[in-house]
Amino acid sequence: EAARQFYEREGHLQVPRKHVERIVVGEDQEEREHKLGAWISNQRSRAAALPPERMEQLSAIGMRWS
Repeated sequence: EAARQFYEREGHLQVPRKHVERIVVGEDQEEREHKLGAWISNQRSRAAALPPERMEQLSAIGMRWS
């Protein structure tokens, strides 16, 4: 969800490594922080080991793998 929110706002997933994305979740509208930059970087570096579904989801919202 954090990656989708970032992409919708910025139009890309070139997330700075230290970026923290805040999202609102659940019925109680709880705000959470996600270390999105680090997470995106980890996904790229582990691309060969990711499930195909995860790669498809990330590719669908603009993930560049190289």
